Amino acid sequence: MSNSEQDWKSQLNIPKKDTRPQTEDVLNTKGNTFEDFYLKRELLMGIFEAGFEKPSPIQEESIPVAIAGRDILARAKNGTGKTAAFVIPTLEKVKSKINKIQALIMVPTRELALQTSQVVRTLGKRCEISCMVTTGGTNLRDDIIRLNETVHILVGTPGRVLDLASRGIADLSGCGLFIMDEADKMLSRDFKSIIEQILTFLPEQHQSLLFSATFPLTVKEFMVKHLHKPYEINLMDELTLKGITQYYAFVEEKQKLHCLNTLFSKLQINQAIIFCNSTNRVELLAKKITDLGFSCYYSHARMKQQERNRVFHEFRHGKVRTLVCSDLLTRGIDIQAVNVVINFDFPKTAETYLHRIGRSGRFGHLGLAINLINWNDRFNLYKIEQELGTEIAAIPTTIDKSLYVANDNSAVPVPFPIEQQLIPQNLPPQQQLPLPPQMNAHFNTMNQQQFQMQQQPSPLQQQQQQPQQPQQPQQQFQQPPQQFQQYPQQGMPIQAPQHPQF
Repeated sequence: MSNSEQDWKSQLNIPKKDTRPQTEDVLNTKGNTFEDFYLKRELLMGIFEAGFEKPSPIQEESIPVAIAGRDILARAKNGTGKTAAFVIPTLEKVKSKINKIQALIMVPTRELALQTSQVVRTLGKRCEISCMVTTGGTNLRDDIIRLNETVHILVGTPGRVLDLASRGIADLSGCGLFIMDEADKMLSRDFKSIIEQILTFLPEQHQSLLFSATFPLTVKEFMVKHLHKPYEINLMDELTLKGITQYYAFVEEKQKLHCLNTLFSKLQINQAIIFCNSTNRVELLAKKITDLGFSCYYSHARMKQQERNRVFHEFRHGKVRTLVCSDLLTRGIDIQAVNVVINFDFPKTAETYLHRIGRSGRFGHLGLAINLINWNDRFNLYKIEQELGTEIAAIPTTIDKSLYVANDNSAVPVPFPIEQQLIPQNLPPQQQLPLPPQMNAHFNTMNQQQFQMQQQPSPLQQQQQQPQQPQQPQQQFQQPPQQFQQYPQQGMPIQAPQHPQF
């Protein structure tokens, strides 16, 4: 073997090593390396240049079985490397010289489709394999033009893929690999019939890979009907990620905004996602946060697709610190810099809760989840604790920064770049940011210095610090009623209300 063959790894452009501590969710492996899977050289080069060092448990279990051609039903936690677990064998099996769609990757949301396609492009950048992303809300003509060119891997949402296949625009007759990410959502009532129709366009003999964090009964029914002797992987000894510290704050509805303001001033937030239960509350909360002097974006399903793309792109790249959203972004969105998730509205199901808090603590790293609880949420809190087998503790006065703050933020990986043509560049001025007109003035005046939440006091704090005004007494979180005794009165003090009720 020549020297150039031996030192090919030394010639790679490998990014800075991620030095943040990790939990056993991703460290508890058998010790295999990516070279042990006998992947093609070009693929290995893309894997290492993307910053991947060694496979996580789900990758270690899935990759060799998928390459061998078996159907797979895999269950693993959010943020443990499921996307690469199916992308790597897909890139290994697809043949670049065959000008047909050879793999179809189905995902439930447009943001996840964009992200997955970029993982495919990043890991396979040396493999000469063409990947296309297609979702609803975009111009069908652009997809038609693109499919006239070579496409090896198609990533998309169900409605648009079925539309293209039924019109004869996307030829799936040579597609031997069918993948579903977030399979529990894909087989819900929203999508199941569409998935069944899409399968009729695939060859009868094809390989299926299903990945999810939860597997309800609908997944088992699909497995019996469509999968051939699937290899089952279950790495879910417990549901919640070990690296995520969970707290609740018991507050009345009218106190929530003031509690959030206190959290901004006391927490060391790198990036944060705040969840609400409705699109109206998402927009209202974004406006209130802006009034407090903090910059944020919001995203929900009623926004135009180009606006959602722009929010997703800019938040991933750190142009704004806080994102307020509905459950649109609970599925699979991987933003390594997010270290805090706040449930401004507490979710009603354990599944939604699990996916929300999984936006922090990605790939075994540490994260913080804070839940604002009112009297009406007490039963849901208890139910979710029981179903997930976890304990959500009362928020302490001071939260240990070692639970969620990286020692070296420069080590946080830069996200895979979203394909530039998917991000609108030349919007009219009033559409430059996805905000209603009455909010543009607030957001456009924000700058990077205002993102230093833990250092810069909000207008509320500045008002309290003025010498001519008496010091407002601080109060503890609302005393839980007698029936709520299992959740003791503790917590970080919040500022006394001085703003209109949220």
